[in-house]
Amino acid sequence: MFISIFSAFEAGIIYALMALGVYLSFRILDFPDLTVDGSFVTGGAVAAISIVNGVPPVLATFYAFVAGFIAGMITGILNTKGKINPLLSGILMMIALYSINLRIMGKSNVALLNEPTIFRQMEGWWGSLGIDTALNNMLSALGVENVPSTWSVAIIMIIVTLAIKFLTDYFLKTEVGLALRATGDNEKMIRSFSANTDTLTIVGLGISNALVDLSGALIAQYGGFTDIGMGIGMIVIGLASVIIGEAIFGTKTIARTTLAVIGGAIVYRIVLTLALKIDFLEAGDTKLITAIIVIAALITPKIIAARKEATRKKKKRAMLASREEANHA
Repeated sequence: MFISIFSAFEAGIIYALMALGVYLSFRILDFPDLTVDGSFVTGGAVAAISIVNGVPPVLATFYAFVAGFIAGMITGILNTKGKINPLLSGILMMIALYSINLRIMGKSNVALLNEPTIFRQMEGWWGSLGIDTALNNMLSALGVENVPSTWSVAIIMIIVTLAIKFLTDYFLKTEVGLALRATGDNEKMIRSFSANTDTLTIVGLGISNALVDLSGALIAQYGGFTDIGMGIGMIVIGLASVIIGEAIFGTKTIARTTLAVIGGAIVYRIVLTLALKIDFLEAGDTKLITAIIVIAALITPKIIAARKEATRKKKKRAMLASREEANHA
């Protein structure tokens, strides 16, 4: 069980980058960007085909990041310059990326099992530090039988994801970042201050999809392959991570919200893994489980809020009734 949860945590911290991208488009820009389902695959495709052709994994991952930025910018241009509905802009780009991804890969999937990836390179360096032995000995002393073969992916991805989270926080507090947030809140108002909302939308969507592609590139290297269908439903997973994180951890500040999104991505993967342990559920039920998790995350806070409001009103009525009795007495 520990190994299953640990693997879910590893995947969750990588998918958290994609969730941060979805957060930027849906929450900050208020833009329903369905490009994500296509651009996630683009990240994996660009990274995989680059590595197969001898490009160093770090550089290949950077190429994926740039490809995502370009894809997001095109979606933004379709919307702002082409005057196409935001939802339709994302759908059109997602459809176009399906063919583009096939062109990039040359076939429906590319294997990386025998190729040097970022994570394999990290394992070689990580093993010399002796951290795995120390952590596994600690777990064994606590009675945990099955321990991970390496902690390199989890620990290094925590550092990378948190670094990107802090950079995102910093960016959203800069002048451009504040203008970006204002564009999502009230585009007409920020335009009245002579801000170029078209450029802000294009750049915002570019950054959003760059993070999505970065996640796709890392997932491809983590799993050892990239597939043309790996992005199906990715936007729902991203939204699930955002909604779950906001419901559990709150949204009082930008820093807290971005941390909540990361936490939501991890919680989502762990809940999904535990759900698949149920006997009558199969791997093919993943999308159904995702839908149920999202529904629960959306409904539960409203039910709790309604109960709190009902309790508050009940207390208020009781207080008024006691006051009336005191006045009559």
